[in-house]
Amino acid sequence: MSEYENVAQRYIEIWNEQDGGKRRALIDELFAADVAFTDPLTQITGTDAIEAMVAGAQEQFAGLSFGLGPVDGHHDIARFTWTLDAPGADEPIVIGFDVVTLAEGRISRVTGFLDKVPG
Repeated sequence: MSEYENVAQRYIEIWNEQDGGKRRALIDELFAADVAFTDPLTQITGTDAIEAMVAGAQEQFAGLSFGLGPVDGHHDIARFTWTLDAPGADEPIVIGFDVVTLAEGRISRVTGFLDKVPG
């Protein structure tokens, strides 16, 4: 597994972790304290904001899980596709594409895109 795949897999694990304490520990390991996150729905800064956003998404999408698609990277940048899936569904409910910037092995910036959202 490449460094980029490892980062992307750990990122997805955070979105799926239900235990708040474990999730927070994973966030603190993976993200820089002053991480910037921007996607079409929000623009936030810091690990506290990341934790609140992920907890909110888990509440909103209870019973669904995030999956990881193709991962690519170079230098200090990785990009990957992710999905939001319902158990037993043939197709993902949501498909997104995130670009992360790394600094000293941690994510310092996330720029997200939503490729497929429910109508």
